[in-house]
Amino acid sequence: MKAISRGLAYALLASAAPVIAAADMPRLVTDHGRHALLVDGAPFLMLGAQVNNSSAWPAALPKIWPTIDRLDANTLEVPIAWEQIEPREGQFDFSFLDQLLAEAKAHDVRLVLLWFGTWKNTAPGYAPSWVKLDNKRFPRMIDDKGQAAYALSPFAQTTLDADRAAFVRLMTHLKGADPDHRVIMMQVENETGTYGVPRDHSPAAERAFEAPVPAEIVRRLGVHGGSWASVFGADADEQFHAWAIARYVDAVAAAGKAVMPLPMYVNAALADPFKTQDPKSYAAGGPTHQVLAMWKAAAPHIDAIGPDIYKSDFAIYMKYLDLYGRPDNALFVPETGNATAYARHFFAVVGRGGIGFSPFGMDQTGYFNFPLGAAKLDAETIEAFAANYRLFRPMQRVWAKLAYQGHVWGVSEPTAPEAEHRQVMALGRWRATATFGQGQFGIDPPTGNPTPSGGVAIAELGPDEYLVTGYHARVTFDLPAPKAGEHMIIDRVEEGHFDTQGQWVFERVWNGDQTDYGLNFTSVPQLLKVKLATYR
Repeated sequence: MKAISRGLAYALLASAAPVIAAADMPRLVTDHGRHALLVDGAPFLMLGAQVNNSSAWPAALPKIWPTIDRLDANTLEVPIAWEQIEPREGQFDFSFLDQLLAEAKAHDVRLVLLWFGTWKNTAPGYAPSWVKLDNKRFPRMIDDKGQAAYALSPFAQTTLDADRAAFVRLMTHLKGADPDHRVIMMQVENETGTYGVPRDHSPAAERAFEAPVPAEIVRRLGVHGGSWASVFGADADEQFHAWAIARYVDAVAAAGKAVMPLPMYVNAALADPFKTQDPKSYAAGGPTHQVLAMWKAAAPHIDAIGPDIYKSDFAIYMKYLDLYGRPDNALFVPETGNATAYARHFFAVVGRGGIGFSPFGMDQTGYFNFPLGAAKLDAETIEAFAANYRLFRPMQRVWAKLAYQGHVWGVSEPTAPEAEHRQVMALGRWRATATFGQGQFGIDPPTGNPTPSGGVAIAELGPDEYLVTGYHARVTFDLPAPKAGEHMIIDRVEEGHFDTQGQWVFERVWNGDQTDYGLNFTSVPQLLKVKLATYR
């Protein structure tokens, strides 16, 4: 009964937005630089989890669902490999996808499918043997020394045709097998680019590199025309490589959308956000921050570009959110580390209007990608993420709607030594300050939690009224620019929750010690409605 009741509950939460039929196609929408993922016609916050790469087989599913259920995730990201659905050319097998759809429905979980085609972690490991072992028909890139590289060439029309045909068959099957849109997004390829090879030097690539930059790219980027070298100078190789891969990925996405126009995104293996690096040291040509504009120009059928963040350091994590959360790009973290230090960054993502967050490797198949994630996926590690999801799942629609309106803020606990163990949020007329590792009376200075674990999220409900929640943090409010004789007062603080129709349900009033010295959030999940006022 749990799955059925939840399904009804979240369908009813569409009352937070116009009532639209449940079979409406999911889509990603943008308004004045703000973004929303619409599922069943209403904004949806993706509380996600991604399985390990080799867990996308029927025998592994029993080792996935217990973890997803404990997480209280509402979305599961699962690979669909080219070698899996087309092991022999022209012969397709979608039995795993059909089983996955049925079991996802039983567990009341949405799906994001990850197409592992020509590129997975920049390599052709998930291409079928008839592709990756036939380099005459499906050629690899050529490096600057004239040697075959490990990655397949983005200039091979034969490879593109085969990948595109398989993806179209996948989307065609999905259209018939998933009429209610259990699947809400598609990832096209995986962490494209190449390590150690800044661009392809195959004959076809060399001809394209010497030719003028395509007129459409010139127009979309607002640059002058000419050869790649004359337009982009020292960055010509990397920009050219990004264009080549992006247009290839876009061709696959466009063909799939022609069958079933689900939102489609790409994920990025990241470059250092603060240092200039040799392009050979990261996945050059993939959607790294240096070439986001080129990817946007060359891949118009890609709806979002998401960073795969495997650095828990506060400054680095926030910088990636800054780089990828743009007016022209919805903030979506499709992969992040599953160690407990990453869980607190959920608050910064949702507070910036992010459409989703998804730790990687969330299953019990026994693989752990340490040091990128946890050394072991034990109960404590799962709980760090589950606590966030339990807090937000009842208000997933409400929060997503407020985020689309641009009325949300959020912070995660900084990392010493660069931090003062506090974060400030400008709420317009008001200002909120979150402190970490401070006594509940706020007399002592904040020193940070024993391990960084705090986070705070705030949403504006109306004039002077806010939703406030978090863990392991204190929140205080003040007037940054009071008028003469004006003083702030907390009018009322209610603790409560949202019901299945998105309506606030009152539980109790906080007052006295619970409000006089700031609002204290511990490990207990609590959602507050705070009304601020002034007096003279």
